[in-house]
Amino acid sequence: MSGIIRRACDRQFRPWKNGGGETAEILCHPENAGFDAFQWRISTARVASSGPFSVFPGVDRVLTVLEGGAMTLHLPGGQMVLQPGSDPFAFSGDLPCHADLHDTALLDLNVMVRRPLAARVTPAASYQDPAPTCLMRCVFALEPVAGLARHDLRELPDAPFVPQPGTLIIEIFSP
Repeated sequence: MSGIIRRACDRQFRPWKNGGGETAEILCHPENAGFDAFQWRISTARVASSGPFSVFPGVDRVLTVLEGGAMTLHLPGGQMVLQPGSDPFAFSGDLPCHADLHDTALLDLNVMVRRPLAARVTPAASYQDPAPTCLMRCVFALEPVAGLARHDLRELPDAPFVPQPGTLIIEIFSP
């Protein structure tokens, strides 16, 4: 499997304005775009305390808890409990969202796309068909696998690939 590898050990975490955690950007398009200009963005975040999520009008999010404790996301119309091993959870960045940590801090994977783009994050065991009109496909390692350390990300070329157990497939596409 070829493609550029974005190593977890090279990530630099930056604190949030509200002090509740810190984020490390993995990939952003266009490169170096700010929060008002990105088309899509993949990052990891260390969530240290309960609090509100930033609202991103026109942006959809997919959140996956990678390690640590659990959290409950409170959104208009319901709530969702996320913890390590939970399926990735997609929701609108337009909506106000509050996270309550259950006990300990956690690390999550956050994929954000500006509409009309869409994102899909799929555990390898559930992956079947590539997203149509895929603009970017990546593999995120949940554990060491196929030349990747834990939490490394590999950009995949347009060639066919075989999903490896212990990974997430991230796809950014035009619906």
